[in-house]
Amino acid sequence: MARQGWLPVILAMVLAAAVLLGNQSLQLGLDLRGGHQLSARVLSPDPEAVITAADLDGVKTVIQRRIDGLGLAQTQIHTVGSDRVVVQLPMARPAQGEEAEDVVDDTLQQAANQITKKAVLQFGVLRSSEVDRYETLIQERRDARVAVFLGQQQLEQLRRSRGDAEQRRAIREELEGFQTAFDQLEQDIGQLFDLRPLTGDDLLQVVAEPNLESQGEYYQLSLTFSSKGAQAFADLTKEVAADSNLRLAILLDGRSISEATVGREFQENGITGGGARITGTFTLERARELEVQLRGGSLPYETEIVEQRSVGATLGSDNVRRSLSAALVGLALVSGLMVVVYRLPGLVAVASLAIYALFNLAIYALVPVVLTLPGIAGLILSFGMAVDANVLIFERIREELHSGHKLYQAVEAGFSRAFSSIFDGSVTTLISCLALGYLGSGLVRGFAITLGIGVSLSLFTNLVCSKTLLKTSLFLYPALRRIKYFQPVQ
Repeated sequence: MARQGWLPVILAMVLAAAVLLGNQSLQLGLDLRGGHQLSARVLSPDPEAVITAADLDGVKTVIQRRIDGLGLAQTQIHTVGSDRVVVQLPMARPAQGEEAEDVVDDTLQQAANQITKKAVLQFGVLRSSEVDRYETLIQERRDARVAVFLGQQQLEQLRRSRGDAEQRRAIREELEGFQTAFDQLEQDIGQLFDLRPLTGDDLLQVVAEPNLESQGEYYQLSLTFSSKGAQAFADLTKEVAADSNLRLAILLDGRSISEATVGREFQENGITGGGARITGTFTLERARELEVQLRGGSLPYETEIVEQRSVGATLGSDNVRRSLSAALVGLALVSGLMVVVYRLPGLVAVASLAIYALFNLAIYALVPVVLTLPGIAGLILSFGMAVDANVLIFERIREELHSGHKLYQAVEAGFSRAFSSIFDGSVTTLISCLALGYLGSGLVRGFAITLGIGVSLSLFTNLVCSKTLLKTSLFLYPALRRIKYFQPVQ
């Protein structure tokens, strides 16, 4: 029997997965790491009005900006269903001399205030006396934006590589300083503008699209105003176009998120027609960011807190311990049963399951996948399905042996005959996972993701790894080429 060409590939993948797990940590959900969760419902003043996914995403972005301003690390914000935004906050750590309960209450209250405060989108004109100061602050904001980006990248790299805790703390404190400076600069820039009677309520539509004049290299924003807003925007742009030193600013919650000039050709009537384009060197990411910010700022909807949940750090670690204990006990029992019933193939199945577990965790760290209790349930279920596939293969091998086929032929036929059943079962499960992931939310989606990853990986480990390990064992150790090693322990 020829040596297995897959063996070097499998060994390389195992080594890569082990190195990846050694350098990157898994991300744990609220129920495992401890923390707080606030669920907010977006309210529409018109019962018949439909809150679109784009509107909900806009609300999420505004809340994200506000929560980030609190200086809380590792916050997670996502939308649920058609009208919910869920904010997950890390467990607050009291400083020396502070009561933990006071810190928790204060953190939650600040977060709740930021979530329920209505977004205010306004338009303004730069005061002519502030032109020089504006140019200075704009350059300082560019520098601060770069510093924040580099700090975030460095902190994320250290977190994934499990770098020195003191170094991470120092960088986090430095990053908080950069973020505070950036926020303050946006606030200071916003104060250089005189507000005009044009707000987010007058903005009907915002679309990020390619700027055809730049041959698709850059993107632009197309704005559509209400009839009232169209006249106010025309007056505003007429004023700015008359002086090349002036700027038009869009302010969200008092912070300038974008500034623009207006061409001199509009100094007579302003930009009329109820529409406008904001052009520049916008990348797709920056254009979409501004689009979502403008959508969120122009929403007339209010939000209310409908659920508040806290999970203590001790309870989170207890959940991790219990989940790991249950998984290890289950795997030990299954492994023992496989060895007793199938002997050599059972040992191969145990090795294949170990590889399967390693690959799963490596993908969780790489993507990354936020691991929750339902996610662990999905992982354990996928282990059961992987074992079931191995049982199906080994039973097919036994049937071939009982039919009088030689050992090598029985192994080949067993894997070939089991393939269609395993593949069909995996595909149907993946379809269910896709449905759960698309229609479900939060914890249900976490279950679907881990189960889907597990089922996909099991196709490789069951049909490739198990076969390669079994045939390699028979090739390297002739003493194992006996039928008795494929029969149950007597």
